[in-house]
Amino acid sequence: MSAHPAVRQRLRRLAILLSLLLFPVILNYLSPVIILDSASRGVANASLFVFAGLFVAALFVGRLWCSWVCPGAGLQEACAEVNSRPVKPWVGWMKWVIWVPWVAAIVFLAARAGGYRSIGFFYHVESGVSVDRPVAYFIYYTVVLTFAVIPLLGGRRAACHSICWMAPFMILGRRARNRLRWPALRLVADAERCRNCRSCTGNCPMSLDVNGLVRAGSMEHTDCILCGTCVDNCPRGAIRYSFSRG
Repeated sequence: MSAHPAVRQRLRRLAILLSLLLFPVILNYLSPVIILDSASRGVANASLFVFAGLFVAALFVGRLWCSWVCPGAGLQEACAEVNSRPVKPWVGWMKWVIWVPWVAAIVFLAARAGGYRSIGFFYHVESGVSVDRPVAYFIYYTVVLTFAVIPLLGGRRAACHSICWMAPFMILGRRARNRLRWPALRLVADAERCRNCRSCTGNCPMSLDVNGLVRAGSMEHTDCILCGTCVDNCPRGAIRYSFSRG
């Protein structure tokens, strides 16, 4: 994480743009619907492994997926050029209202099927490409439209806050890491270097009060995606990356 600030953010934006361009290929590997169907048949599909992997990765790198890999990230950050209004904090509860019954449904369907009895990584992705037939195009454009309209109406990365079914896996993984306190990627701040310019808060793509976190002496926040925007925009170098226990 020692890249030049301007270079790092350009690389990050390029990465999520490329991920967005690959979305027609990888959509079903991230599907919240196919995992329900596969669970009902006792088949461990690709999205089951992806979601489990996000939880495990969050134990060490938090929500880095959201800033460097997620295909919805590139779309939403592009929408922020139209509506950069900060998202209200209460919106974050919406994803849990969706996520809890959804995970409960996965568990119920898998249990009713007698558990996961086989692995079908390419379940419903036999060709390796997600968007490969007419109905898949309809699903793809519906998802893209949803992840564009919500931030256009609600503000910066509003879909991340409100409907993302992947974020809770990483949030829970990060909380487990914080409780166990093993070394992981995190942000640290030097409040004495801060001059209260609030550029960190103004530039945060997740609408966090980064300035408040710096002043409080703790950079941990459920919605922090470790994108480094605050690190790279602080004129005083008051925020930096660290791989440590914290």
